[in-house]
This record gives sequence, C-alpha cells and structure tokens, in this order.
Amino acid sequence: MDTLTRIRAFIDVVDAEGFSAAARRIGKSKALLSKYVRELEDELGALLLNRTTRQFSLTEAGHTYYRSASEILKEIDNLADLVRANNSDLRGRLRITVPRTFVDAEIGQSLIDFGLQHPELSLEIVSDDRFVDLVEEGFDVAVRITRLEDSTLIARKLDDFQVLVCASPGFLAKAGPFAHPSELSKIPCILDTNGRSYSNWRFIEPDGSPFTVPVSGPIEVNSPLAAARAAVTGIGVAVLPDFIARPRIQSGELVTLFDDYLPKDRGIYAIYPHRRYLPTKVRTFVDFLHGWFRKAQ
Repeated sequence: MDTLTRIRAFIDVVDAEGFSAAARRIGKSKALLSKYVRELEDELGALLLNRTTRQFSLTEAGHTYYRSASEILKEIDNLADLVRANNSDLRGRLRITVPRTFVDAEIGQSLIDFGLQHPELSLEIVSDDRFVDLVEEGFDVAVRITRLEDSTLIARKLDDFQVLVCASPGFLAKAGPFAHPSELSKIPCILDTNGRSYSNWRFIEPDGSPFTVPVSGPIEVNSPLAAARAAVTGIGVAVLPDFIARPRIQSGELVTLFDDYLPKDRGIYAIYPHRRYLPTKVRTFVDFLHGWFRKAQ
C-alpha cells in the first residue's frame, strides 16, 4: 500500500471527524480506513489520532501533519487538474463556504444552478457568517460579501454590493421625514448583529468624508431577512443588503433613505487560496458564478 493512499485516508478521517463518518462519505469500510491510518502512524513512528470509543481528536503531531499533508495533496490534485484542463469531465468534491445571508436569499440559487449544471461534482456548501480560514479548514473557495482588504488570498469580484437604509411607508408617515443620517440616532432602528457596523452605521458625506451614526432600537437580530421583515411591519429603520431589500422596495413595502450618503466600497467576491495550480473545479465554479451574476443584472 502506497503512502499517498494512507495520507488520503488520514485526511478523509480528519475531515469527517471520525472513521465511521469518513467510511460513509467515501464508500470504504471503517476497518480499512483504520488500517491505513495505523500503517501511516507506524511509518511515521508517531501517533496522529487519539481515538477511543467516545472521543476522537488529533494529537499535536497529527495537527502538524494534517496541515502540511492537506496542502501537498491539494497540489497533487491541482496538478492533475491542470493536465486534464481540456477535459470537461469534472469530478470530485468542491468545498464552499458562504454567508448564511447569501444562501437564504434569491442569489443563493446560483449555487443550486451550478450543481445542476455539474452533477458530476459533489458540492459541500457550508453556510457560516464568520470569516473561515480556507487553508486551515480545508475549503476550496469562499463567497464573501465584504470590503476587499489586503490578503494573501486571491479574489474575483462577482457583483457590486451595497447596503440600503430602509423603512416602511407607514413608519415614515409617523416618524419622518428625515434630512440627514445623523437623525437616525434619535429614532427606532433594527439592529443586525451579524453586520460589522452593528450599532454604528457607516455613511459618507457628499465631500467623501466618512462618518458613523450610533443607533439603537427595540429589536436586535442576527439575520438580515428577519430585519427586513421587522422593517416591513413598521417597527423601525433597518440597514439591509441590497439583494434582500430590492424585492420589498419594488413591491412598495419598503422605501430607501439617505441614498446619497451610502458607501459604495463593497462587493460580492469569490475568494480562494493562492496556489501554484488552480483546480479546474474551482476555476469552473468561479467562472460560472461570474457569468450567473452578469445574466442576473
């Protein structure tokens, strides 16, 4: 049995967080995976996994070996992809991390459409609002809604993105009108705790100078969809992602405020680790999303 097979077995077990789960995921027996990992440990002369009937964990040596071995296997797989670049037959698993907001909104359909077009690929879509470490956690690509900052990662812009300040017509009839964003500090606001700005909303003066407005209100949620529903009921003003707000604006349920004061420095990006060989499956996925958003405009 070659070392590469043993390494793959070890990584499969770690990624699945157990021998049984790994066996189900890749279609090999638990006993065979255990044999491969044990042989790898014997070859290295080091214990990689602590395993009991109830507990599974990596040893310190296991953590070190997993990080380095994962990158080596990715390079091997990427090189194979490069050689097969002209072959349209994509196979394997693609691990994607995306914000929950993206998955739950209409634009989340882009992921489903990609899966429909490439049934030969196995998609693992993990919705998580935190900024995961792609390399450390073994993801191939991330979709992020953010201001692009300096990074060792590679980013491709998929679409423009903006937050909108919204309220219901009924709320504005009672509490408005408003002339400047600073007035928000004195009126009920709906706070999305997932947002980086949270209770200090960002704005830009016409001369380009940035400023923030401290806000508070009767409701705090960790979901922009819930914040949108609350705004529609007339409880207060909300800052919403444009792709969530626009259907409600078009229906007349919400109207926008302070459009001339909103920053326009954000976007929706596909982000992936800088690698010598970009996997064909990642390139195909990113190209698909870029085209999907172009058609959706």
